[in-house]
Amino acid sequence: MQRYNILWADDEIDLLKPHILFLENKGYDVTPVNSGTDAIEKCEEEHFDVVFLDENMPGMSGLEALTEIKSTRPNLPVVMITKNEEEHIMEEAIGAKIADYLIKPLNPSQILLSVKKILDNKRLISEKTNQSYQQNFMNISMAFQDDLDHEEWADIYKKLVYWELEIDETDNRSMGEVFDMQKEEANKQFTRFVRESYEHWLNDPEADKPMLSHQLMRNKVFPEIEKNGKSVFFLVIDNLRYDQWKVIEPAIQEYFTVEEEESYYSILPTTTAYARNSIFSGMLPDEMAKKYPDLWVGEDSEEGKNNFEKEFLEKQITRLNMDIRFTYNKIKRTSEGKQLVDKIRNMARNELNVIVYNFVDMLSHARTDTAMIRELAPDESAYRSITRSWIDHSPLIDAIQAIAQSSSKLIITTDHGTIRVQKPFKIIGDRNTNTNLRYKQGKNLGYDPSDKILEVLRPEKMHLPKINVSTTYAFAAEDQFFAYPNNFNYYVNYYKDTFQHGGVSMEEMIIPIISLNSKYG
Repeated sequence: MQRYNILWADDEIDLLKPHILFLENKGYDVTPVNSGTDAIEKCEEEHFDVVFLDENMPGMSGLEALTEIKSTRPNLPVVMITKNEEEHIMEEAIGAKIADYLIKPLNPSQILLSVKKILDNKRLISEKTNQSYQQNFMNISMAFQDDLDHEEWADIYKKLVYWELEIDETDNRSMGEVFDMQKEEANKQFTRFVRESYEHWLNDPEADKPMLSHQLMRNKVFPEIEKNGKSVFFLVIDNLRYDQWKVIEPAIQEYFTVEEEESYYSILPTTTAYARNSIFSGMLPDEMAKKYPDLWVGEDSEEGKNNFEKEFLEKQITRLNMDIRFTYNKIKRTSEGKQLVDKIRNMARNELNVIVYNFVDMLSHARTDTAMIRELAPDESAYRSITRSWIDHSPLIDAIQAIAQSSSKLIITTDHGTIRVQKPFKIIGDRNTNTNLRYKQGKNLGYDPSDKILEVLRPEKMHLPKINVSTTYAFAAEDQFFAYPNNFNYYVNYYKDTFQHGGVSMEEMIIPIISLNSKYG
């Protein structure tokens, strides 16, 4: 077991001998000194894992010594010990980034707890996390073997995300491989559930069904306008999975409290063209194509598929007989994000403000196309980390703060998630077949039947548009991706281990929607 070195500075160090012996009996090496000056010199000469520093020492005070130590050893944990409970001393010590703050008289348990919290924190968390996940593993596995409904599947997915994030925080990811196998099995069972249920959700009024993309604004956004009497900001962060939401949540909670965190299910295909247009139109894809052929852009067109979101939103508001002022803003560049911040105050005069933010989707595409981004985000954990870093440094967090300061309501969601694909699935299509790796639409699709995909031979049953009478769809499931036999090896090597969307998986279909209240009132 690793031994740790502790430096303890106190002008009455001899009186602390019992505490020092206690720590040494627990396996720690303690170096005692009598002053802040000695503490600084020792830190320059030797390596220590933590420093105990008395605040009230003659000559150089503990706070002065703390500043000197931090200037040369900024990452060295320092525990401030004092008899003085004055608030300004605590604030000054905390501002200097102390690791802990202890009030005299000390007791051995208090000291040991502080040391363990600082030095053994990661090891203890790793051990406890792995032990707890082992205890929950069987319960989760048994749960998704049952005949679950959509709410129970959303709950399973949230539990898996919880454990994935917990395991992320551990030094010893000994349970990581076990977790990956469990999530893979869960997605296999989830695919079976969607295969059996999806058509009923769309067509059976009596079916037990989740809220779907086309119902989102009618059920969750428009009622807030009537209920609160406040401006509502509806923020759609493209391609944001539930796990990514959980890692950016702390940054947003600086300005907002979470009133409600729910889930809805993205329609198929889980792509921007279908799912996000469905959100803003309040319609399913075939309804959009039939009712608004001038706005709907089909797979056979080279035109951008999401150029008419504002128009779809206008149509939905008119159809629901709502008389409201609204704005629509799509942010694709940092410069546009900075301009948005400056407009928030004026936007808050409207009943509804829709903001579509495209960064996360661009990140997933950049990771596919750019070797450097793949190196920066080689796995799920790093991908989440980049997402968190982005929110911390992007104009979006400034916009969120401005929205909070306007005392407006904020609703955050996305249009679909994404999954890291690993296994190629051979498919044949003619030159008019779409290029998406997770779903195919065409009239001559060729593949071996498999429970790894969801085939749709009658698109009208799934409310999907048909370019011609023989059009069919095929959706990849779990971590599959479609690959053509021509140049198969090159294609597989290029796209394997990239983040894709369009198919059937928990990550793509189970979507967070969060209602938040400003902390500014």
